[in-house]
Amino acid sequence: MRLYVNIDHIATLRQARRTDEPDPVLAAAAVERGGANGITVHLREDRRHIQDADVRGLARSIGTVLNLELGAHPEIVGIAARLRPHQATLVPERRQEITTEGGLALTGRDRRVGDAIRRLADAGVRVSLFIDPDRRVIARAAELGVAAVELHTGRYAHTWRKSGHALDTLRRAADQARAAGLAVHAGHGLTYQNVQPVAAIPEIEELNIGHSIVSNAVFWGLEEAVRRMRRLIDEAREARGVR
Repeated sequence: MRLYVNIDHIATLRQARRTDEPDPVLAAAAVERGGANGITVHLREDRRHIQDADVRGLARSIGTVLNLELGAHPEIVGIAARLRPHQATLVPERRQEITTEGGLALTGRDRRVGDAIRRLADAGVRVSLFIDPDRRVIARAAELGVAAVELHTGRYAHTWRKSGHALDTLRRAADQARAAGLAVHAGHGLTYQNVQPVAAIPEIEELNIGHSIVSNAVFWGLEEAVRRMRRLIDEAREARGVR
């Protein structure tokens, strides 16, 4: 299973003082040394954390791959098309939210998502859609012809101690998406305490985790924080006999 580490909050810390440290490019190198398979960053329209220069620097310097999260804003899509990261993950984006609160609705009313998919695909960028684990949305994602979907694990992250219903929903969604020919990713709210049941779902091949790793890096260091998450994921896969 691939572990992509989201380093947005490295930039959040830097932007709190509008200075030049900590540097997301240096953070990405540490994350890779810790065993990550890729680097994820979200270039928001309001530039609240990651900046354009960060994305350019990461595209030039990282040794793994870059997963660029973005809303379907023409300006940001244009940046992604020019930089051509390994993967672009389209997400919903609202200025007033603290973090991404749900998946793309994929309704026919918003043509920007379809336009963004076409523009990115024409540039040779692999496209993933961040969606809720909903059967109708998964079917629509398959119709749009993208390579992958990332299942929003927020409901699971909020309820896993009380109920297994959200985990069952993720399992069914992952099975449906895989059967539809989509690569299946997952992320949002995953921590050292709750990651293993999700990591054990055989159809999921990639996890995107950021806040928990960056938070615990305060105590353990960034490389060690990634190593500990990597170890938990590998243990969960091995216990299920999957890789």
